[in-house]
Amino acid sequence: MTGVLTETGIFVGGGGEGYATPQELLLKYGNRHGLIAGATGTGKTVTLQILAEAFSSAGVPVFMADVKGDLAGIAMAGSASGKLHDAFQKRADTIGYELSYRDFPVTFWDMFGEQGHPVRTTVTEMGPLLLSRLMGLSEAQEGVLNIAFHLADAEGLALLDLADLRAMLLYVGENADEIGMRYGNVAPQTVGAIQRQLLVLETQGATKFFGEPALALSDMMTLAADGRGRINILAADKLMSSPRLYATFLLWLLSELFEELPEVGDPERPRFVFFFDEAHLLFDDAPKALIDKVEQVARLIRSKGVGIYFITQNPADVPEDILGQLGNRVQHALRAFTAKDQKDLKRAAENYRPNPRFDTEDAIKEVGTGEAVTSFLQNKGVPGIVERTLVRPPQSRLGPLSPEERRAIVQSSPFGLKYDKTIDRESAFEILGARAAAAAQEAAEAEAREAAEAASAKEEAARAREFKQARRFDPVKPEKSASSTRRKSASRSDSIIETFGKSLARQLGSKAGQQLVRGVLGSLFKSR
Repeated sequence: MTGVLTETGIFVGGGGEGYATPQELLLKYGNRHGLIAGATGTGKTVTLQILAEAFSSAGVPVFMADVKGDLAGIAMAGSASGKLHDAFQKRADTIGYELSYRDFPVTFWDMFGEQGHPVRTTVTEMGPLLLSRLMGLSEAQEGVLNIAFHLADAEGLALLDLADLRAMLLYVGENADEIGMRYGNVAPQTVGAIQRQLLVLETQGATKFFGEPALALSDMMTLAADGRGRINILAADKLMSSPRLYATFLLWLLSELFEELPEVGDPERPRFVFFFDEAHLLFDDAPKALIDKVEQVARLIRSKGVGIYFITQNPADVPEDILGQLGNRVQHALRAFTAKDQKDLKRAAENYRPNPRFDTEDAIKEVGTGEAVTSFLQNKGVPGIVERTLVRPPQSRLGPLSPEERRAIVQSSPFGLKYDKTIDRESAFEILGARAAAAAQEAAEAEAREAAEAASAKEEAARAREFKQARRFDPVKPEKSASSTRRKSASRSDSIIETFGKSLARQLGSKAGQQLVRGVLGSLFKSR
């Protein structure tokens, strides 16, 4: 009888008469990526679950998104009774598998912080390219967003959450003329369009995704006390209502793995395995620049010990350049009801190394639930011949957890103290707000000085009039020399000019200060 792991890899399945000999995914090629495809209800979830179990058993941490809420059961052992157990036992006997049940070490994550620990990243870490994809920006709008990021970096302004990005865009809009001279035209309409897209993101709940503490990837790549890899499950059922946010988050996670992990060459087993469910969302309406980036990451990240497995209904959902890099494949049934379906079926069959015992295209149409057409990399990385395979049963529970079971696991997690409470440190929003407050205070002080000087001048003028009035009725008027009269007249003229100059300077200074405050402070108040 065969267990979950063989001497060299993961036992996936096999069969009796008419089926394949035991099929295994070699651990040393687990970082060569893979594909799990098939129509709805054909068994993709079970295949995903057994691969996650096996990688964990081999000491490999795993990440996967739970888009339907039915992967959470991996945290509990399966039941050794009932109809489902009877069916699993029958299949296990057929393929020569020793069926046993156990739970697995699981950490639950949730972008909204409801069904797991909050998952956050900062706006800076997300970067302008992925943010542009997330907001569906045009090329011109993406250019302005790049300018905002560049200026934030140049001035040491941390962009942590959406409030920071909004404040930075306001800063760019208020200084569009000066910024345009250095970096190109910045139209107020473009800034306004980006701000509207930010509002859409906030409506979709993205505000909770951006902030601190940001997720440390090292916390996902941990082992349990017994040496098994931790299985990280992202609650994505609610997130699927915002598919662009879902796809962008997973892209960010891949990008961070690529940037942070060192090169390890060809390890004996992967350092981390990443399952991307509903993979078509990654590529739907994606610009070529983004697809090129995904292709680059998929091609190079395997040398860092990371395996990426795409789960989708049809292999045609994955671009050809990326599909060609997926060496381990499990193809469940495809239904050919239309001409397009038939074309996709033929294309899917052509991606496998033929088996003389059967027609691959017919096999893909005929396999039932729990069966698949499989091909795994063999020694020296050669694709294996396509085989019909009965997929082994899972060890863990098949299906969701109760709210009480999930809550107990989340509360016992070691990451609650680190991630459950939000941190709000000084960043672009606070710094730009402080600048605006300083400008307002300076303007207020200028107004006060102007008012004081005006009052002083008014008082001096009043005293001068009183003195002049008193002299007019004074009977003793000593004669004045001509030179004395000229000196006094000149002095009086100088005083008038000086007073006029000071008054003009005060007026100009006051208007400039008021304009600065109105432009900066008013906009920042609007951003709150």
